Amino acid sequence: MRRARTLAGAGLLLLLATPLAAQSQPGTDALFAALKAAPSEDAAAAVEAQIRAQWDKSASPAVRLLLSRGARELSEGAPGDALDSFDAALDLSPDLLDAWRARARARRALGDWAGATRDLEELLKREPHSFVAFEDLSSLAESRGDWRGALAAWQKVLEISPHTPNGQTRLQDLRRRALGEEL
Repeated sequence: MRRARTLAGAGLLLLLATPLAAQSQPGTDALFAALKAAPSEDAAAAVEAQIRAQWDKSASPAVRLLLSRGARELSEGAPGDALDSFDAALDLSPDLLDAWRARARARRALGDWAGATRDLEELLKREPHSFVAFEDLSSLAESRGDWRGALAAWQKVLEISPHTPNGQTRLQDLRRRALGEEL
């Protein structure tokens, strides 16, 4: 188990050290530019909502049903059942970003840190500007006590979405924990 955590942490740091790829999903480049240039948290939230809607466009009704069922199972404390639902969604729609993120949440709930990290890495291969994937990677690293990994992932979040709510506060906290810097 320790080896899996170490490998996941090493992969996370390698992924985070890599510059963001220039290619995003079709139709999102302008939205990401608007997100980065947003003048406030409210403006950024509106752009984030547009980006999420763009990502979600390709989900068929069957996939939406599987994702909904998996989310319900996860909230009811049945992460194994949720994992099955998310696996089925990915079988039908392997490029759907929400399905990768959902499966990562189920794997995390099952204690499969390495699997959750791999799913988020797959999501980032498909959409290298996924601020939500970097948020999740930061949270995963933090829960393992990997403060440097959490900091690196959070810095990517702020690189993509500078007006993330409480972003600077979290950045300062992670810097303090990872590097011992005073606030």
